[in-house]
Amino acid sequence: MYLTYLGHSCILCEGTRRVLIDPFIPSGESAPDADIVCVTHAHADHLGQTVSLGKPTVAPNELARYLIGEGVPAEALNIGGGIEIDGVGIVMCPALHSSWLEDAAPGYYGGPASGYLITMDGVTIYHAGDTALFSDMKLIADLYHPDVALLPIGGRFTMGPEEAMIAARFIGAPLVIPIHYNTWDKIAQDPVPFKEAIETTTDMKVAILKPGERIDPSNPKDILPG
Repeated sequence: MYLTYLGHSCILCEGTRRVLIDPFIPSGESAPDADIVCVTHAHADHLGQTVSLGKPTVAPNELARYLIGEGVPAEALNIGGGIEIDGVGIVMCPALHSSWLEDAAPGYYGGPASGYLITMDGVTIYHAGDTALFSDMKLIADLYHPDVALLPIGGRFTMGPEEAMIAARFIGAPLVIPIHYNTWDKIAQDPVPFKEAIETTTDMKVAILKPGERIDPSNPKDILPG
């Protein structure tokens, strides 16, 4: 499997299927083709190009209802629920964040913010979505044993690097990839101290990916250009 970072919180997981998470691409480029789209919550910087892609989409219940109305073949989940699509296991887990559907004038509640556990080809990816640190992240480790943790570090609207370091320890994934930072000045962060702190105090590895770069979780030392 390969994970490609497309900027902000957008990740493409490529294995036997192509799973695109939170298809907002800051550069404005068109999102890549995907078999399945997963959206963590309704904010525009995560919903992104979901409607124009028109692909089978997993989303929180209220957001899924909106997407169905826009012609998207959406599957609704709620926290703690799961679904399998074409051999890809998807479980929705909690995130501590708001969720307002800004694209629907005058806007409305987009359902609970969420994270996902995505299992494909024997690899489990935890995408935390936009979230604060919360102690039940320890249950994610106990229940799902993720191989990769995609964690926001931008601060202000999500946890920052210090909280994300604790989250990484709670989750215990061998590979951590920071997301949701440096898109705008308000979430500017230097990820290098985050990487150094985790790698000097734990056995985990941190991969800092530039937009377009990709990585094979089984070989995290080798970051490949886009």
